[in-house]
Amino acid sequence: MKRDCDIIIVGAGPAGTSAAMFASKLGLKSIILEKSTFPRDKICGDALSGKSVRYMRELGVLEEVSKLDGAEINRLTFGSPDHKKFDIHLVNRHNKSSIKRGYVIKREIFDNFLFQKAKSLTEIKEGFNVTNIIYDENGNISGIKGISDKREESVHAPIILGCDGSKSTIARKLGFHCEDQDNTAIAIRCYYKGVKGLTDQIELHFVDEVLPGYFWMFPAGNNLANIGIGLSKKYAKKDPRKLTDILKEVTTSDYFKERFSDAEPVENPKGWALPLGTIKRENHGDGFMLLGDAAGLIDPFTGEGIGNAMASAKIAVETAAKALSENNFSKESLSNYNKRVWNELGPELKTSSKLQKLANYRMLLNMIINKASRNEKIQDIISGMLANEIPKDKLSNPLFYLKVLFS
Repeated sequence: MKRDCDIIIVGAGPAGTSAAMFASKLGLKSIILEKSTFPRDKICGDALSGKSVRYMRELGVLEEVSKLDGAEINRLTFGSPDHKKFDIHLVNRHNKSSIKRGYVIKREIFDNFLFQKAKSLTEIKEGFNVTNIIYDENGNISGIKGISDKREESVHAPIILGCDGSKSTIARKLGFHCEDQDNTAIAIRCYYKGVKGLTDQIELHFVDEVLPGYFWMFPAGNNLANIGIGLSKKYAKKDPRKLTDILKEVTTSDYFKERFSDAEPVENPKGWALPLGTIKRENHGDGFMLLGDAAGLIDPFTGEGIGNAMASAKIAVETAAKALSENNFSKESLSNYNKRVWNELGPELKTSSKLQKLANYRMLLNMIINKASRNEKIQDIISGMLANEIPKDKLSNPLFYLKVLFS
């Protein structure tokens, strides 16, 4: 087999650039093929969770990331349909790790930072549009064919990592499609200037205008805020309103209008689809693995996907290294990727799927959040679950809610 490198990485988002950096640490030669040119915008909530922070630290880039334009996050605010609120502080007695903060950084900035880091370690072809997957005479994957600078090019390697997002070309070429209605959310984002009351917190509000979805407000630094709504595709299709109409309803509602009284949007709202990790999708086969959004690993409750993308990148590269050492690129050889991804991320995704369903029960949301807003013991329980110090599977037990409501 002709070989230009060990691994072809398609897509230069956080999954792809993290994969390139992990590959470099293991001494593997990779190449990134990216259809866009950087810097470029990526529609997103822009939040970087504790998990993202952990992988950035492992890759040795956290200190530099912390200095990028954006906002440092020290607490999470949850709001009920009745507009009761409570805060979870990231520095608390349950959080025994060294990760005490998160960040909100525009993806145009964050992704370009990772892109430049990866570019210093591996070759990157920008403006490369994948047209097909190349197979050898035995039917094994042997590379990628595409168009770059109006010329057809081919790159050869025995392993392809599909890191090209929710509309993954690699997934489609291999016969996969992960945007099924029942397990996909849709969201819109709009940057605003001048939103009041945003300092070091990200806010998730389960308000009537959006239920069973939620409205978010994230500070993004320099008086900028990332504002948006997320909703199951199934429910969005049933709603006669456009998502832009829903967003306007929320920001002009009696509860939020004061916070937006001096605010103005700096762009038109932009929408995107989020394949949620509510089900196990096909994510590997002979000579390939799908990572991040291309594998449908977005957290169903928060909509955050960067941390899971980086986790899948590390696991995929370690799986690739073993396959390369054994010269075995079969589906069976790469199946360890699927096992490890779901061993590491599965329990959390399962719990988040259950939390997502809570949004269907307005009364229960009100009761839980309202009780937590005035009860530090309940805040402690939820804080412990978020910090993984208290088992999250308690959330699947009805007795948990009885304990919350009557404690």
